[in-house]
Amino acid sequence: MSKARHISETPATQFLRKQKVAFTEHPYDYVDHGGAAESSRQLGEDLHHVIKTLVMEDESAKPLIILMHGDREVSTKNLARQIGVKKVAPCQPEVAQRHSGYQVGGTSPFATRKAMPVYVEAGILALPRILLNGGRRGFLIGIDPAILRTLLKAVPVTVALED
Repeated sequence: MSKARHISETPATQFLRKQKVAFTEHPYDYVDHGGAAESSRQLGEDLHHVIKTLVMEDESAKPLIILMHGDREVSTKNLARQIGVKKVAPCQPEVAQRHSGYQVGGTSPFATRKAMPVYVEAGILALPRILLNGGRRGFLIGIDPAILRTLLKAVPVTVALED
């Protein structure tokens, strides 16, 4: 008798339940450095709809989150320009973990340890449904992208590098 894997609550899923946000759970087998491409492949989901949660910092080491399509990279130069800072760079993994409270590879934009501004690639908001990390490696959640604006006050930016 096979049964679905039960995923224990994470700070992200607890937060979403408390806010009465509907979401679907999508566990997969985490692979080191597999990233969005690996989860997309295992779950049979379009990589463009699998959203990466990236913790970055500005020149003053102030952290921020940028949400990006799984099949795109962030232009840090354009991001800095659009948010009015001199420079933006990815945080070192241990720094990102300290800011978010999540293990790298399992970072959710919801219920982070430290409140950080959230930016979202504008095209993500046009999708009918997205998958993003649920707060643990090997665990994505499916949600309506409008939630990013309402719950996270995510600011739309256009910073995806084209292929």
